Amino acid sequence: MKTKTALVKQVRGITLAGKSDSAHWVMMDGSETFGGSNAGSSPKELLLMALGGCTAMDVIPILTKKKTPFDNLEINLTATMREEQPQVFTDIQVEYVVYGEGINPEDVERAIELSTTKYCAVSAMLRPTVNITHTYRIEKRSRSIQEKQLVTTN
Repeated sequence: MKTKTALVKQVRGITLAGKSDSAHWVMMDGSETFGGSNAGSSPKELLLMALGGCTAMDVIPILTKKKTPFDNLEINLTATMREEQPQVFTDIQVEYVVYGEGINPEDVERAIELSTTKYCAVSAMLRPTVNITHTYRIEKRSRSIQEKQLVTTN
């Protein structure tokens, strides 16, 4: 059985530094109201980013293997939390934005389906307690390309 380890160290107040087996440090923090320094993402924010990163790391190679002509992928996540403690996520909406021309929607749908039902471990861990829904859209130009054009035309 595989195992993963992690270490979380207090820096000051509720400002924390954590690293796991990859030895990459990540900062976690809260607002100054709760003894933090606003020096990093909250653990819940990191969980949301983990879901987005996990599914992106599935969808990108699947689309690449299908020879889908995409320029890049963006994942937008919106989570709803319950009011009472613990304030856990109750719903997460995941929007996949695939940038490129000539993209077959069926390839995108299949990549998302494979990620959400077979490959994404973060999704599998959250699914029993969180309602996760998915949408996607295909855009011809990436935001970064649009921003570059704005810079060069002004």
